Amino acid sequence: MNYIEVTDKKTRNEFHRVPKILYKDDNNWTCPLDMEIENIFNPAKNECFTNGNAVRWVLKDDFGNLIGRIAAFFDRNKANLNPQPTGGIGFFECIHDQQAANLLFQTAREWLESNGMEAMDGPINFGENFVYWGLLVEGFTQQGYGMPYNFPYYRELFENYGFQIYFEQYSFHDVFSKPYPERMKKFAEHFLEKPEYSFRHLEMTNVDKYLNQLVEMYNKVWADFLENYNPLKYDDFYNIFKEAKALLNEKTIWFAYHNEMPIGFLIAFPDINQIFRKLKNGKLHLINILKLMYYRRRAVTRARLLLSGIIPDYQRTGVITALYLKLTDSMRSLGMTELELSWVGDYNLTVNRMYSQFGATKEKTHITYRYLFNKDAEFIRFTNQSQKFSKNKKNE
Repeated sequence: MNYIEVTDKKTRNEFHRVPKILYKDDNNWTCPLDMEIENIFNPAKNECFTNGNAVRWVLKDDFGNLIGRIAAFFDRNKANLNPQPTGGIGFFECIHDQQAANLLFQTAREWLESNGMEAMDGPINFGENFVYWGLLVEGFTQQGYGMPYNFPYYRELFENYGFQIYFEQYSFHDVFSKPYPERMKKFAEHFLEKPEYSFRHLEMTNVDKYLNQLVEMYNKVWADFLENYNPLKYDDFYNIFKEAKALLNEKTIWFAYHNEMPIGFLIAFPDINQIFRKLKNGKLHLINILKLMYYRRRAVTRARLLLSGIIPDYQRTGVITALYLKLTDSMRSLGMTELELSWVGDYNLTVNRMYSQFGATKEKTHITYRYLFNKDAEFIRFTNQSQKFSKNKKNE
């Protein structure tokens, strides 16, 4: 076996070809756009390169056949928030062969160690966790946009190498053929009658206003929830919006207000994987662009809840139920039939319980693994509570 660093057009194309070879007979897998993946590894497109780096490899067998790939990366701003400086691996694909997988993992580990890392998380994204984050271990069904899909044996490859579960991620599905739970619906409708509260969907003609409100709310939510939270900036959201604008629907992005103060948001992206499945090869040439424009209003019947949040002072008011009712009613009016609520960590008991109360059922589980380079170091599974405790201790 021979691993080759991705450094030119030929090896970049080989990197994208690996999953196309492995999943060619798997109807649940959807080929992403090569351009979308390539942008993650473009320093001009990805801010993580400002204080970090990334490298990719492909793996070939003795006959020159592509049999695997992996990426390794680090962002020192995030790496140093951990007990051990921690980098990441992602975009892992491999045949069912432990020796091949070990070679990929070991190559990534050695590169990360050479850059001062003492642990690696994976499979994760070189960027935010909205997309390409976690290893699928339950729910091997059709892949939603941005949600990782892989073969069941990948869990064996990771755990045999020595990766340990850092946290689990659950995805819930709400199928609109089922009626709303009566209790939830009555509570939401009661909330909608309160004059001090209002609910509005995004307006493309005034997008800057809504994106600024989103940044403000998002940072309030996660600063209260996560230890050492690194606030997102307007440009972070604007770049995501700009990339996806042509495929978004303003009626699947909703905001809640109390006396006109923004207090909550639900952002669902149409599941454009339903379109990408028709493009087949991940290339955005003229024929595929025409297909994309033709199918974007015809083929999409699902959406994925990408981001959600209620600012701390309103998290126990129940406003989320009214906001959810507005979103799902709007989706129904668009002819959509299903919403995937993804993903929520196993440590977030409140949101797990809330999604169940909405009538959604847990359908998929992904795992974020961590591998400590020093086998004598203490492995601590992420709970978020332990993170907050350590923060409080440091402030005493």
